[in-house]
Formats: sequence, C-alpha cells, structure tokens
Amino acid sequence: MLWAGGSAAVVLCVAVTVAAHARASARRARLRLAGALADVERLERQRTSATEETRREQQRLIDELAAQRAEFSAERTRLEKEGAREADRLRREVLRLSGELEKARRERAAAVSATSNTAGRMQALATATLADLRAMEERHSDEEVLADLLHLDHRTAQAGRLADSIAVLTGARSGRRWARPIAMESILRGAMGRIGGYRRVRVHSVSEVAVAGHAAEGVMHALAELLDNATNFSPPTAEVHVYVEEVPAGVIVSVEDSGLVMGDVQLRRAEKAVTGDVSGLGGLTGTRLGLAVVGRLARKYGLKVSFRPSARGGTGVLMLVPQEILTSPAPTAPAAPAPE
Repeated sequence: MLWAGGSAAVVLCVAVTVAAHARASARRARLRLAGALADVERLERQRTSATEETRREQQRLIDELAAQRAEFSAERTRLEKEGAREADRLRREVLRLSGELEKARRERAAAVSATSNTAGRMQALATATLADLRAMEERHSDEEVLADLLHLDHRTAQAGRLADSIAVLTGARSGRRWARPIAMESILRGAMGRIGGYRRVRVHSVSEVAVAGHAAEGVMHALAELLDNATNFSPPTAEVHVYVEEVPAGVIVSVEDSGLVMGDVQLRRAEKAVTGDVSGLGGLTGTRLGLAVVGRLARKYGLKVSFRPSARGGTGVLMLVPQEILTSPAPTAPAAPAPE
C-alpha cells in the first residue's frame, strides 16, 4: 500500500516537472518566434525603405539623364547653327580671298610682263647705244673726247647688264646672242667691262678653252654679277683676284676678295640664291638680286656655284663651267653681239 502511494507521488512529480519544462520551452519558443517576427518586420521595413530609396535614386538619375540629353540636344542644335553660320562665313571669306589672290596673280603677271617688255627695250637701247658709241670711238681721235666716249661706253655696258638682269629675273630671254664660241679670256674681260670696279680685278691662269656661243652670254653675265659682288663688298682700294683652272668636269673660275666674311645665315641665303631656289621676286632685296640672277643662269646652263672663306680674308666664290658648254676657241675673233 505504501509502495503504491510512493510510486504515485514520483509519477506526479515527474509529470509536474515535465509540464513545467514544456511550459518553459513553449515560452522560449514563443519569445524566439516573436523575435524572429520582429526581425522579419524590421528587415521588411529596411527592404521597403531601400527599395523606395533605390526607386527615388533611379528616378533622379533618369530625370538627370533626361535633362542632360535635353541640354546636349539644345547645345548640339546651337553648335550646328553656329557651325553652319561660321562655315558659310568661311566659304564667303575663301571666295573673297580667292578672288583677291587671282586678281593679285593677274596683276603680278601683268607687272612681270610689262617689266620684261621694258627690259627687252632697255636691252635693245643699250645695245644700239653701245654700237653708236663704238662708231664714235672710231671716228674721234681727240684723247679727251675718246676718254669721255669710253667712259660712256662703260656706263652703258653696266646699264645693259642691269637690263639683262631684269630680263633674267622676269623670265625673258637675253638680248644678245654670240654666233661663235667665245674664249674664256674674252668671257672674263667682257664680264669685267660690265662692272664699276673693273680696274681692281686681276685675272690669273686664263684657260685656253672657249664657251659655246649659245651659253657665252649667260656665263659672262653670271661672272659679271659675281665680280660686281666681290668689288662692292671689298675695301675701295682692294684688289679682286680671278683664277681659272681646267678640271675633268669643266673649268673652275675662282673669285677671291678681301671683304667681309659671310656669316652662317648669309652663307645659307647666298647658297640658296645661287642654286636658283628662289620663289618669286618678292623676297629678293639688295645684293641678293645679283645672286638670284646667278642662280637663274646657273640653273639654265648647268653652272655650279659655291662659297668658301678666301685666303685673302674675305669670301671666295667658285663657279664650275661644265664640259657640256665648253669647246675650242673660234679660229677668228668673234663677231659683236647682235640683238635678238
């Protein structure tokens, strides 16, 4: 009996304990569930907030992009209009400048043509005047009159060289032709006779060859320009020495002066001028005109001109006359040059 009552008490205690544990477990489960539900609600609120913020940011970006597109479209339209106006203005300006350029070209061509024609008339006049003076020299025996005539002869020869230079620079033909080859000595003497300081020129080592008639005038003219440069840039009393040397390629004529030594810039300009590399006449001034004449003649007849320091303290000029225009001297004296 006692044993049965004790067993019932134990069972009751166990049941109470189990029930208490179950209630505690249920309470803890409810608490966890409530916490989980709270977390879910919090996360849902955060998701909703994030979604709304994302939507607002997206809309802001869409609105900003639309505004930028509208701004870019307006700017592009403005630039297209301005570009069209500027292009139209530039087209009109190009047409205006093209017209002015064409007008300037026509005027320049007309001026060069007029200058060339004038040079031809001056050449003919100088040639006729020289012929008259030489006829007078033969008629008059009075020494004073003869001296005056020779002085006029020399001045007229210089004027003729100037007319020839203008003709060369404007593309006209020379006013003189030689029917026979001209000996190198006569070429040099003829060149000396066309410059003001001819008395200061000393010629050495004259070659026995001659220059073909068609090229004689050009070679003589080129040498006259080089001699004129040398005498003009030397002291008034200084001599200019000319040397002639035969080489396999032709004849080298050296002109040595005791004037100023060319600087690097001057030397480059001079070398450019004597190669004939001169575009137009606008950039030619002063003594460069003479070198430009040499360059045109050098290009026409195949002459080679170079510069070097002179042993006399100034500048030396070398001019190679090629074999192609050299020949043997004529057996008789050459005829006087005749107008073309």
